[in-house]
Amino acid sequence: MGAHDVRLPPVQQLAIASLVLIIIGGIDIAGHLPRHAPLGPVIALLAAAAAVLVLNAGLLARVEPFNWRVFRQVAGWAALGYVVIAGMLEYVFVYDHTRGSQLLILTGMLLVFAANIPLLLGFSVARFQEP
Repeated sequence: MGAHDVRLPPVQQLAIASLVLIIIGGIDIAGHLPRHAPLGPVIALLAAAAAVLVLNAGLLARVEPFNWRVFRQVAGWAALGYVVIAGMLEYVFVYDHTRGSQLLILTGMLLVFAANIPLLLGFSVARFQEP
């Protein structure tokens, strides 16, 4: 069985959907800063993005056969880079005096963002490798 014979879940489409939800929420909350933003819609977007991310990871974890070694290698290095990026963005939020629930929501968005991109990159490379 070749690498192209395995039926794969829509990992890329789900990752992009999750990122779009995060971007919409980020634009909404950033558009209100430094004032307090209405948090209901932003929390709903964050929850939906996190749910799509968890669904995506769950569907991917069930794929057999798959080149998990290549996936871990690519996703691991990408995660390292995106943890640094998310950390710098978190610093900017704290430095700009973002506090309380807004900071908590933005931190959650950064976590979903920082988990989504490595998943997407690791899958995009490993899907074309022989299992």
